[in-house]
Amino acid sequence: MLAWLLALPRSVKRLISVCADIVLLVCSLVAGYFLTQQTNLNHVPQIALAFAITLPITLFIFTKLGLYRAVIRYIGQHALGAVLAGIVSSTFILALLFGLFQIHDKGNLIFVYAILALVSSGGLRLLARMFLVQRNNGYKERVLIYGAGSSGRQLAQALMNGEQYHPVVFVDDDTTLHRSTILGMPVGAQTQISNLIKTHNINRILLAVPSASRARRREVLDALEELPIPVQSIPGMSDLIDGSMRIDELQDVKIEDLLGRDSVAPKNKLMLANIANKAVMVTGAGGSIGSELCRQIIKYEPKVLVLFECSEFALYSIEQELAALIKLQQLDIKLVPIMGSVRRQSLLENVMRAFGVQTVYHAAAYKHVPLVEFNVTEGVLNNVFGTHCAAEAAINSGVETFVLISTDKAVRPTNVMGATKRMAELVLQALSQRQSSTRFCMVRFGNVLGSSGSVVPLFREQIRRGGPITVTHKDIIRYFMTIPEAAQLVIQAGAMGQGGDVFVLDMGEPVKIADLARRMVHLMGLEVKDDVHASGDIEIQFTGLRPGEKLYEELLISGNEQETDHPRIMKANETALSWSAMQQLLGMLKTACNNYDVEAIRQLLLNEQVAFMPSDGNCDLVANEHLSIVSHELPRIKAV
Repeated sequence: MLAWLLALPRSVKRLISVCADIVLLVCSLVAGYFLTQQTNLNHVPQIALAFAITLPITLFIFTKLGLYRAVIRYIGQHALGAVLAGIVSSTFILALLFGLFQIHDKGNLIFVYAILALVSSGGLRLLARMFLVQRNNGYKERVLIYGAGSSGRQLAQALMNGEQYHPVVFVDDDTTLHRSTILGMPVGAQTQISNLIKTHNINRILLAVPSASRARRREVLDALEELPIPVQSIPGMSDLIDGSMRIDELQDVKIEDLLGRDSVAPKNKLMLANIANKAVMVTGAGGSIGSELCRQIIKYEPKVLVLFECSEFALYSIEQELAALIKLQQLDIKLVPIMGSVRRQSLLENVMRAFGVQTVYHAAAYKHVPLVEFNVTEGVLNNVFGTHCAAEAAINSGVETFVLISTDKAVRPTNVMGATKRMAELVLQALSQRQSSTRFCMVRFGNVLGSSGSVVPLFREQIRRGGPITVTHKDIIRYFMTIPEAAQLVIQAGAMGQGGDVFVLDMGEPVKIADLARRMVHLMGLEVKDDVHASGDIEIQFTGLRPGEKLYEELLISGNEQETDHPRIMKANETALSWSAMQQLLGMLKTACNNYDVEAIRQLLLNEQVAFMPSDGNCDLVANEHLSIVSHELPRIKAV
């Protein structure tokens, strides 16, 4: 019956509401008459006539005030105000008509009628709303909201009107709110969460503290980690303020919250130095670091931003995104998408000259460790000679500043990728000695959260599929930083460079990857399956180190660094090669690449300054396949 009523068209429901009000108003007058006029039955025809005139006027007022447009399930103060205004108007008109019809001494009748009409018409709607809400809540997931502040209250209101979650209880750190009630829900303390989950049958915790520092959010997450239900959070304050996300758009806990590291506000002077009103070029503009550099750069309004990228789709994606941002913010920036390879020096020179490029951020590189191990020649050509071509083009074109995006894997590298990045650093250091027109500097940092190949999205997807989570080694550790913070620090470090400088970013505390995987499992409300918890949900499998992979990364070779004006940026004092020595090394490396002599390439990378210490043998797929073919052919040739 109820389902049938709820399925009726809106027009039919409004007609039912009108009929219900007529019945309630008539019953209120009749009940009021018998309650106040037991011994006086005079003027019944006149009272009935006065009420017959008042009733349509009352219904008209209800209609004009929007009472019949209100959805009962979401009825609020406006609808109840309409009921009050309609009843007061009805009572006033009824009193006037009683006077006109000379019906005296009926004040008590009018007063009781007004009270009964208000209680019946308004109360019935509230009861219907309460019933429908409770009925709807039975199908919704019961949640606990951590944070009873403004954001928590807004979230609760949004969820109450939604179809998925039913907020049941608040938890807050403010002791003055404990044992109080907000929006009809009790407020408890953090120490009571386990008990509240049991007593209120909670299925999920929603974190509503968007303005809290990351350090505080990490403390909260540490306390919630062992609870047997998933934890989600509302968007950050910046997303809420700029309107990019709504407060009820719940998301999985961000890994940066687990790290507990708050970024340092960028120094405006350093951010503006190489960008404001200048022509800026980003190579590898479609990659994870390159694209974020572009987003940060347009905030400081260069006159030209050249996007240089070899991937057509990546270039299209970042160009479309930045063009929309420029249009939205009404910025006067010329956006130039150029497709090409950094190994083409002539193209780079023509682009830099054509657009008068003054600052280059060189983010183009092959950075996936195993893939570069499998494709040694291409890794060297792109990472070493691509950097050399870009640097020579910058010198020939009169570029003022050239910033190389390097990596912590360049420090005592155990893989070809790290060795090529160290070689790229040495190239720029040598070029800085050869000339002084272009300032070269390098910025080293570790893993960035959410970059292509990052473990975080991989783990999250593996958990959603039911596992297992694959970790290469139980003791492997890595440094992590958010992409926006890394991009801001790169720009600021570039402004400090004097020529040949190697900057390293403060990456905070290293994170054990196996522990990170466990925390992600726990915060999604699951249990790790291991020897202690044989009936757990998600297994962690250790697959062994991949080719060229290290257990831990470093940011310094010499261990000798000095502070800069920025608390998160240090300057390394690294040894370098002379340009003549570098030129000779590049020549031999070029010959080895042209001959596809992978063993010769690896031997050249063992140069003392590169400090290449390979953890694996030659893993190049083509070279090994060639050797395999030769080894199979030799017995046949000897037999012939």
